[in-house]
This record gives sequence, structure tokens and C-alpha cells, in this order.
Amino acid sequence: MTERDSVDEHVTRWRRILPSLDPVVEGTVTRMSLLVQHLGRAREAALAEHGLQSFEYLTLRALSGRGGRATPSELVAELRLSPSAMTSRLDGLERRAFVRRSASVTDRRKVTVELTPAGQAAWQSALETEGREEHRILRALDPAEQGLLADLLRRVLLEAERGPRSSA
Repeated sequence: MTERDSVDEHVTRWRRILPSLDPVVEGTVTRMSLLVQHLGRAREAALAEHGLQSFEYLTLRALSGRGGRATPSELVAELRLSPSAMTSRLDGLERRAFVRRSASVTDRRKVTVELTPAGQAAWQSALETEGREEHRILRALDPAEQGLLADLLRRVLLEAERGPRSSA
């Protein structure tokens, strides 16, 4: 017999109230939601442990993903922020010595934002702390099962990204 989790009781309780409830769909969606919440709490704990706020982490991650250099407008587009919000973020990160801004060598009207070694270290240490919890929970599956789960979630996400189809 498979070990029961907290969602099994949830599904049992709601099937008494809604007999037409699909237990597989309800169980799957509820478990995904609870896992997202769990990972969100783990991320917030990792960030707190490393003295970072979520918006700082996301900005440092965006810079890291661009090789440590980007223009503010590239960061605005990636993070879907207003230019003024990005300026405020960069001001704070610069005060903490996590980034530095400099005039572009090709066009002095443009600014380049560069990740400093301190910014890279802060982002990397928080990422590693967060990653430990992700790996811990996925160790419940063997490597083949982890690959299967990734493939199944990809198919579900692709369907979600396609959006609802009209019934006409």
C-alpha cells in the first residue's frame, strides 16, 4: 500500500461533498500547489539566511544569467519592471556593493550594470542553500523517476502555455 499524505485526506473529505470530483486531478493539482508553497518558503528561508530580499535575488540572478553584465533596459525587459523600479533596485544593490554601474565604452549615454564578486557570492550562496532543499525532496524519486516527472510536468506546462482552446 502506498503511504498516504495530507492531500489524501483532503481528497477524501471533498469527494464526500463533491461526488463528481476527480480525485486524480484534485490530488495532482493540490500536491503541485503545496510543493510550490513549500519551495517558496524554502527560498525565502535561504534568502533570509543570506541577508537577501527576493527582489535582490531575482535581479542578481538575472545579471548572473547574462554573464554578469547587462544594461538596465535588458534587466527591465527580463524582470518586467518599470525603469524607475529598476533604478531603485540597482541603487540598493550598488549601495550593498553587489553591482556597479559604468558608462558603456561604446556609447557614453548608455550604462552597463556589472555583477561584483560580492554580488555573485551572495547570489550563489543563496542559490546553493535553496538547491539543497530541492534536491532533498526530489531524492524521494530515483533518477529515472525524476526524469519521468520532469517530462510529465513539461507536457502539462506546455498545455497550460498553449492556453484554453475555444470550443467552437
